Amino acid sequence: MDELSATHHNTFKEEEAGVWSIKTHPNFAIGQHAYLIQTAEGNFLWDCVTLLDEATKSRIDELGGIRAIAVSHSHYYSAMAEWSNTFNAPVYIHSYDQQWVLNVPAKLHYWTGDAQQLFGGIQLILSGGHFRGYQVAHWSSGPGILFAGDQPQVCMDRRWVSFMYSYPNIIPFNAATVRRITASLAPFEFDRIYGAFGRNVLSSAKEVIARSEARYLRSIEHNPE
Repeated sequence: MDELSATHHNTFKEEEAGVWSIKTHPNFAIGQHAYLIQTAEGNFLWDCVTLLDEATKSRIDELGGIRAIAVSHSHYYSAMAEWSNTFNAPVYIHSYDQQWVLNVPAKLHYWTGDAQQLFGGIQLILSGGHFRGYQVAHWSSGPGILFAGDQPQVCMDRRWVSFMYSYPNIIPFNAATVRRITASLAPFEFDRIYGAFGRNVLSSAKEVIARSEARYLRSIEHNPE
């Protein structure tokens, strides 16, 4: 962490009222964003960046600290124990992904089932797919926001999202898995999606997922013969 702090720094950007993205510069790891969500009942950190330096700690304190943390999947677990222990905030991980937690926070909560209510209108949703215990976060503020991490993955063209079992190896899902992922999101209302890499859908997000699912299924089920 000391070596990383000597060469890198984090920036905070207010994406909209109550939503701050956190990004490490120069690019580190796979370049993911974390999000600090300010609710009336406390702040929630979604996903983690690796760097946690003094400047970041001070800025988080200015914004009201952290009441709880959740991480979408194990690719972003790296420094979650440091974040948790520093801010005395519990980390929520689905029990299906327990095997991937190697650096264990002092406060770690494994949840079970399909959804976990937290506070301030935030709940976690088990969507599976990318990892068995893959989770997304839903915030009911306004028309609703989905914090998706890598899934659904917002495409370069923000009118579309997609789904992938392995991004480094470019391994897609079958139709049944895509349908299970989208079905897990169907009961929740949301207008926007914040993704892991600064690509966001800022309106009509549920419609974007529906037409993206249809396009994906047409593509993998098409037989030119």
